[in-house]
Amino acid sequence: MTQNLSQMTNTELKQYLSEHRNDEEAFRAALEVLMQRRNPANRQPYPFDLANPESEIEAILREKFNRAE
Repeated sequence: MTQNLSQMTNTELKQYLSEHRNDEEAFRAALEVLMQRRNPANRQPYPFDLANPESEIEAILREKFNRAE
């Protein structure tokens, strides 16, 4: 069964990657599709580059949580 990876959502692709982790060709193809969707402009800060990692990460998570509500 051939999967149309480009029509899968990111969540479906991640599930596909998990299910096909031992199939090198399928895994590589799905990972390539997932990585092409990545937006390099949306950089996630590395916690240890922050002045106060604990409070800044907490603020980021609160902001994301508030957007989800």
